[in-house]
Amino acid sequence: MLVEITVKLPDDFTQRADPAREALEAVAIEGYRSGALTHYQASQLLGLSRFEFDDFLIGRKIYDHAYGIDDLREDLAGLQKLREQGLIP
Repeated sequence: MLVEITVKLPDDFTQRADPAREALEAVAIEGYRSGALTHYQASQLLGLSRFEFDDFLIGRKIYDHAYGIDDLREDLAGLQKLREQGLIP
């Protein structure tokens, strides 16, 4: 199901090259940053794949949810548990 939304933009904003796309990108970025949108939802809103959305964020220097050292530690702990359970070598 698709929903069409109409947005009124100020005149100065409409002088930009692609104001509709810029507004959509701003909604996706803020929705993702705030947690209102998941990574998947924000990427779908922009018509991008998971990897394209990551590149989109990096290109705009947005690293809010970048993979960090804590993520690595959690992944390593999870890997260790799987090894202990004999599920992986």
